[in-house]
Amino acid sequence: MNQLEKITATRQRINALHMENGVRILDPATTYIDESVTIAENTTIYPGAILEGNCVIESGAFIGAYVHLTDTHICANARILSHCVMNQAKVGENSQVGPFAYLRPKTSVGDNCRVGNFVEIKNATLGNYTTAAHLAYIGDATIGNHVNFSCGAITANYNGKIKSQTIIKDNAFIGSNANLIAPVEIGEWAFVAAGSTINKNLPDSSFAIARVRQETKENWDKDPRRNA
Repeated sequence: MNQLEKITATRQRINALHMENGVRILDPATTYIDESVTIAENTTIYPGAILEGNCVIESGAFIGAYVHLTDTHICANARILSHCVMNQAKVGENSQVGPFAYLRPKTSVGDNCRVGNFVEIKNATLGNYTTAAHLAYIGDATIGNHVNFSCGAITANYNGKIKSQTIIKDNAFIGSNANLIAPVEIGEWAFVAAGSTINKNLPDSSFAIARVRQETKENWDKDPRRNA
């Protein structure tokens, strides 16, 4: 038996064992699971998935197509949609991540959360019922429960020398395209207006707007410079 045949036989043996234990693997021929991975029954794994290292997948979880998990803990009934990459992360019960999300080391997503497409999270904790629906970066942050982290919002955690923490407390709302320049703390029920750059702490129940005043130039289409 050559090396490829040994690898194939090992993959088939591991996948068969999981299926015998109640795991639903749609296409065993394209699913790669390390021997060190633990998977509970009633879990569904779609084609192209790679589970390696010390992964733990709890009962009722859904692992979508082309998901790559390394040393990651997926709690009960969580849904990981297609093309997500996770390394040393944890996703809580009943949460949904993806598609196309990237959870880097030391990321913990709470229960009943939603992390959507093109969201990257690193060294951050998200509380329960918190949402980052799409197109966001959350790095070096502690985020509370029931927080809305909107499209295009980021934590600016690195100043070229050090990485600093952002703290967002329960029920805060972070508007679209907001920049939170760490270190900074956003209080409970605080509201950050869309397009704002925040570099000062916000007290509880406050509203922050930090934009340059809009300037409108009329008859711009008649400016000769545009036709030069």
